[in-house]
Amino acid sequence: QVQLVESGGGLVQAGGSLRLSCAASGSITSINNMGWYRQAPGKQRELVAAITSAYSTNYADSVKGRFTISRDNAKNTVSLQMNSLKPEDTAVYYCKYQAGRLHYGVPIYYYDYWGQGTQVTVSS
Repeated sequence: QVQLVESGGGLVQAGGSLRLSCAASGSITSINNMGWYRQAPGKQRELVAAITSAYSTNYADSVKGRFTISRDNAKNTVSLQMNSLKPEDTAVYYCKYQAGRLHYGVPIYYYDYWGQGTQVTVSS
């Protein structure tokens, strides 16, 4: 089992910044993928950004150039720095941890854990 504790979020005006953090604890695997997803009312949950334990990153097109994901493997934490926020960034943001392992040298991910979610509201 992996437990995720999220922090950050809140209310900010358009153009402002927020920082989200997520700490993982429990049965941490050396191979893992951590990231942030978001879900706005009436919409499906979508990927915002993700980062592997090898520090490879992936961003949604809508946040490229504005958001930066980072992680600290020693502390098992992942952070999302969100700049130039827009009203359309308003959503509940969820931290996700994917447990993985190497299979013939290739990382595969076999179980997902989710945080409780934190609200981000951007006013116009």
